[in-house]
Amino acid sequence: MNTLTREAEPNMEMVQVEEASDHHDEHQELYPSGIKRWLFTTNHKDIGTLYLWFSFIMFLTGGAMAMVIRAELFQPGLQLIEPNFFNQMTTVHGLIMVFGAVMPAFTGLANWLIPMMIGAPDMALPRMNNWSFWILPFAFAILLSSLFMEGGGPNFGWTFYAPLSTTYSPDSTALFVFSIHIMGISSIMGAINVVVTIVNMRAPGMTWMKLPLFVWTWLITAFLLIAVMPVLAGTVTMVLTDKYFGTSFFDAAGGGDPVMFQHIFWFFGHPEVYIMILPSFGIISAIVPTFSRKRLFGYSSMVYATSSIAILSFLVWAHHMFTTGMPVFAELFFMYCTMLIAVPTGVKVFNWVATMWRGSLTFETPMLFAVAFIILFTIGGFSGLMLAITPADFQYHDTYFVVAHFHYVLVTGAIFSIMAAAYYWLPKWTGHMYDERLGKIHFWCSVISVNVLFFPMHFLGLAGMPRRIPDYAVQFADVNQIVSIGGFAFGLSQFIFLALVIKCIRGGEKAAAKPWEGAEGLEWTLPSPAPYHSFTTPPEIK
Repeated sequence: MNTLTREAEPNMEMVQVEEASDHHDEHQELYPSGIKRWLFTTNHKDIGTLYLWFSFIMFLTGGAMAMVIRAELFQPGLQLIEPNFFNQMTTVHGLIMVFGAVMPAFTGLANWLIPMMIGAPDMALPRMNNWSFWILPFAFAILLSSLFMEGGGPNFGWTFYAPLSTTYSPDSTALFVFSIHIMGISSIMGAINVVVTIVNMRAPGMTWMKLPLFVWTWLITAFLLIAVMPVLAGTVTMVLTDKYFGTSFFDAAGGGDPVMFQHIFWFFGHPEVYIMILPSFGIISAIVPTFSRKRLFGYSSMVYATSSIAILSFLVWAHHMFTTGMPVFAELFFMYCTMLIAVPTGVKVFNWVATMWRGSLTFETPMLFAVAFIILFTIGGFSGLMLAITPADFQYHDTYFVVAHFHYVLVTGAIFSIMAAAYYWLPKWTGHMYDERLGKIHFWCSVISVNVLFFPMHFLGLAGMPRRIPDYAVQFADVNQIVSIGGFAFGLSQFIFLALVIKCIRGGEKAAAKPWEGAEGLEWTLPSPAPYHSFTTPPEIK
């Protein structure tokens, strides 16, 4: 293992010892084709591709549920669906978007990119890699099948607060618990694989402070996953035993405490928020320097800022619970810790802007998504600061202001960064350049519709409209119609992206090994499309 060195900027001159594409065709022939290739593959690129397609299918599935929600809220009164089914849609939409869309997409990017970025031939634990993917479709099949059970699927919100998930939950709760366990097992195996790969398989000369920031952010994310997924497993197990086996962890009548559920859940839940955004920071830190034709400003401060965010994420869980009647001292502690997270996050935004400052900027689709990410994620950050102020949170809590806040973080944050990454690395994955005109149409449709969808929610929340309710007072009708129209437009825009990806896979202009003029990193020394085995001989980093 290389010792930790502190260099202000990663300065990599890559010397390719042996052309990685040697014997590429021979290798390809040794492996099964067709369905067997995907079922039994241990290749990091194939598994990355599986994760990315799976996450996109889940994104469309969760998005369809969001469309049901927005259709119901298009007008006041109960229009299309029963309140219980509305609750099922909000619950399963949240679960699918968090565990099925965002997290597998980042894992897919990690699988594709980390070995190529650190000069490794593959992930460290390839068979476990295959297993960690293939249990996911079964987990989500179990979760979705619960919707067809008598009594319906989970209807208690993705945060499954007790006693809603224990005393008052439907019989399908056992399926919900089982599926969450499988998702957690998948996440932990993926995280262990990432840590072992980065620690043990870096190319000679790639010291810690020469790692690309995407690799750094994923290393820190992997440690967060290993730390908090067992907490989620413990929480759902206690819910299971409270419902089916007569325990009373969260039942006051038996000596338990329903508020304790929130403490345990959010001790997982808040680091989980950063699990879904830290890899985004790595993606944006790769794209902004490329299209600015400049080195990333303040590399080492970005590494330390990411680490600070991860550590602080364990100290702020109770800001989700200001209204539960905590002691004033606890409210002050969590308020100040939450505000403190704005400092390392601000460092990142400052560094991205400083990188663009006086750069030779061009605005290809990856850069458009990256710039949109910086602006819109910052809006999500500002509303987060507003929610951090305890007396103000009493007003905002459980209103649409909170919905607006976390969707700005997770849609214009996590999802936009994943789209930026897809456009940026598609030429390397497929060997073809994507259709730039179609990419820009997708960007403008997405960025306009997503703001029509989520920005008015701030005002709905400030005016007092509660979240998770299928009906609302008539004064909110006009704004809800605008929001729903934005939602339908955003959903339809994603089919442009699907068409673009399929078109890119099927052919088009051949991509060079380094299709972007300002790109730096080991992955751009490989031919496009990247060969089956990335680096059969490790490159030397000087």
